[in-house]
Order: sequence, then C-alpha cells, then structure tokens
Amino acid sequence: MEPDQKAGPAHDAYLVRPIGTVRSPRSVPRHDHWGDVSAVIELDPAQLQPDAVTGLEQFSHLEVVFHFHLVPESATVTGACHPRGRTDLPRLGILAQRLKERPNRLGVSRCELAGVDGLTLHVRGLDALDGTPVLDVKPHQQLFQPAPEAVREPAWLRAAMSAYYF
Repeated sequence: MEPDQKAGPAHDAYLVRPIGTVRSPRSVPRHDHWGDVSAVIELDPAQLQPDAVTGLEQFSHLEVVFHFHLVPESATVTGACHPRGRTDLPRLGILAQRLKERPNRLGVSRCELAGVDGLTLHVRGLDALDGTPVLDVKPHQQLFQPAPEAVREPAWLRAAMSAYYF
C-alpha cells in the first residue's frame, strides 16, 4: 500500500463473479473418498469466451478455486479447532488446515482433467459438491510446486487424511 493510501471500504470487500458451476453426484458434504468422483465444471459463456480453454487439454490436472457456498458465514472459524472435528488430533489455527469453514469460505482443490468439451471440463477427484460456484481454474504445473523433499508436514497428517481420495 502506498504511504498516503488508507485502508477503507474499498479494501474491506471484493466482488468475485463465478466463472462456472460444479456438477457432481455428491450434493452432501463428506470427508473422504473423493478420488473416484467424476464431475463436470460447466463454465459460464457469459463470463468466458469459448477459446478461454484453448490448450487446457494439454494438462493432466487442474487447480480449481471455488466457494464453499453451503457453509453459512456464521459457521466460519477464525481461530483454532480440531481438524475434521477429531479431538484425537491437535487443535490447529484455521490457517494451518484446509477446513471448509474458512473465513472467506474459499476452497482450492487439485483434480485430474479427464476431458475438455467446449466450456465443459470433465474432472475426477474434485472435492466440491454439486452446485458449487467455481471462481477460477488453472492448469496444475509442477514447475510451481516445491520439490517433494522440501515439503514439511506434521507426522499425523497422512494417517488422518489417508481416506480422503481413496
């Protein structure tokens, strides 16, 4: 921020328009077994031109940004809680976990791109429910990921999330 600029109403809220909608067989939140879920992202032709997806089929995976639209704002967490509601796991701050009750209710998921048909994207493993508003789609590029040996995670994480995609 420039020294003479002050935070005010223009910095308090942002207008984000969905560019599409998820169509999934899942309409009720569940914690696990997302790996075999096939879904479709229907991109909105009012928001995107048909050539917005040109070249996307060259990528195997996508990163999808979406809104947890079924989480009421009153249910958001701004402090710490147990991941997945499991008291056998340590309390973590909301920014140290991927809980859907996030302050802005934004989700980011990586999924397999199974096909592109115009403005319809066929995906597998997208952990978003039917009707979920999609805010952005990006191709996953390993170039932008840290080297696996550089990633640090808590020891309990793998066991706690072992059924998420499987």
